[in-house]
Amino acid sequence: MKEFDTIAAISSGLSESGISIIRVSGDNALNIVNNIFRTKNNKNLNGIKPYTMRHGFIVEEETGDTLDEVLVSYMKAPRSFTAEDTVEVNCHGGIVATRKILEEVIKQGARMAEPGEFTKRAFLNGRIDLSQAESIMDIITAKTEVSMKSAVEQSKGVLSKKINEIREELLETIASIEATVDYPEEDLEEITADDVSVKLNNVVKKIDQILSTAEEGKIIREGLNVVIIGKPNVGKSSLLNYLLQEKRAIVTEVPGTTRDIIEEYININGIPVKIIDTAGIRETEDLIEKMGVEKSKEKINQADLIILMLDLSRELDGEDKKIIEYIKDKKYIVLLNKSDLASKIDVNKIKELNQDHVIETSVKTGKGIDILKKQIKKLFFKGEIKSKQLILTNTRHKEALIKGKYSCNQAIQALKDTSAIDLASIDIRNAWSSLGEIVGDTLQEDIINKIFSQFCLGK
Repeated sequence: MKEFDTIAAISSGLSESGISIIRVSGDNALNIVNNIFRTKNNKNLNGIKPYTMRHGFIVEEETGDTLDEVLVSYMKAPRSFTAEDTVEVNCHGGIVATRKILEEVIKQGARMAEPGEFTKRAFLNGRIDLSQAESIMDIITAKTEVSMKSAVEQSKGVLSKKINEIREELLETIASIEATVDYPEEDLEEITADDVSVKLNNVVKKIDQILSTAEEGKIIREGLNVVIIGKPNVGKSSLLNYLLQEKRAIVTEVPGTTRDIIEEYININGIPVKIIDTAGIRETEDLIEKMGVEKSKEKINQADLIILMLDLSRELDGEDKKIIEYIKDKKYIVLLNKSDLASKIDVNKIKELNQDHVIETSVKTGKGIDILKKQIKKLFFKGEIKSKQLILTNTRHKEALIKGKYSCNQAIQALKDTSAIDLASIDIRNAWSSLGEIVGDTLQEDIINKIFSQFCLGK
């Protein structure tokens, strides 16, 4: 276990709440809290058993005044979150009381923890690897139950186990190559170029299998970027309000009411969706509305999915056709809104549109909205979301896997061109190193520091 000074921070949110938690971690954690802890029978924390709690009071050392009535818990190293001695002070959730107790802890010799430092210590002390550490932050920031469950699975080491298995295969291959090259006279089983190629192709298949989940994983972790577009007054803002079940956007009969972008997160069958209501796309001389239209076009280019709304009660015009042409090569769903009115559009004549992605709706009555939700799930998750399987959710992990796969393919090509197994071993080592970045074995210290700096203060 690494040697560190003792750190402290407020691990719960600083707000008016039932309970706040001040976490203290390090060799001196128990002594520091003991100096300002009192009980009615003056037992302090002397003799407290690990994994128990003691009731008492935190006092201000200078004045002897009681700051709050508390429960103190003690976790002994290495069986704690940080793998260090850890003490947690559970006090009332008032902002003033919580801050005052933290101040007293700092006065006793602890220092303020840096963002993510508790989790960083858990990683550096070997209790978790880097991918597990990152999943802890994903649990905290999860937007839906599905994204939370996926992060929990990763925190158990599902991805780490798979990566370590692949790295072990690569290491065994490197060892076999070195034994064949360095000790040709020994009675060892030789490995040939063909043998190495077979092993590497097997590794590439396993990497591809993990990479194939990356698109779903990104959506589960970060949310699906959905942009609602269409001409003014087709029902875009009404759709947003219906999905949110609140009046978030202003709805009027006046074209061009929505001048700016409105963004909100919603949960569609477990998928976190950032839904964006845009200004109606049309030619306009109004400077502010024109800026809104340009922003709408920017959001279309950034979107994972476009929902194009057409007014079924109005014939298609040139502006509608321009929008259809603009999105035809992107992922889209077309909503023929106002189906409760007389239809004036024959969608079958619009050759640019995939008819499987066209839904008749009426935001006014709710018709077609459930079909829309099912279609979104079908487009991105093949109709089923599995949070308990291995899903690649982190862009950093994806990049490391792509680098590892590239090195494996370079080694395969080298074997094909030269049959030199010692030459291929250089690329195999690079692949092993790239995959090691995922679990933190081969990652540079400055990058590790950057990752943990993005965590919240008390974690």
